[in-house]
Amino acid sequence: DRFAEAAAEYLHWVVRTEYWGYSPNELCDPAAVIAEEYRGIRPAPGYPAQPDHSEKSTIFDLLNAPEEIGLQLTESWAMYPGSSVSGLYFAHPDASYFGVGRVTQDQVSDYAERKELSLEETELRLAPILAYEPERSYS
Repeated sequence: DRFAEAAAEYLHWVVRTEYWGYSPNELCDPAAVIAEEYRGIRPAPGYPAQPDHSEKSTIFDLLNAPEEIGLQLTESWAMYPGSSVSGLYFAHPDASYFGVGRVTQDQVSDYAERKELSLEETELRLAPILAYEPERSYS
């Protein structure tokens, strides 16, 4: 797990300094990396800024991950092998990490509609961040 996370941080540095090149003189300083003293963020599905784990499916589909690198998703969107990371890169100078926080029923309904899911399925996916008690009983 540590190696996968370190590799993701290193690749983010390479993207910043070479591929996208918006920070060509940035040093690869471990203390600065830990303190996130660089431009850009790397949020990932399942974390506070993007709490819906199912969005990993979107990333996997776009990258053709199972065929290209053998990475799989379980039915609950856990990555296999377990020592894997996924995420998105945002380079804007004002990009910063944030938490979505609690969501209300009207927000969940809107999200369900945009994802073309039932309200029940969406409530299950977002259960940890619901700001209300769902009316339905899921069993």
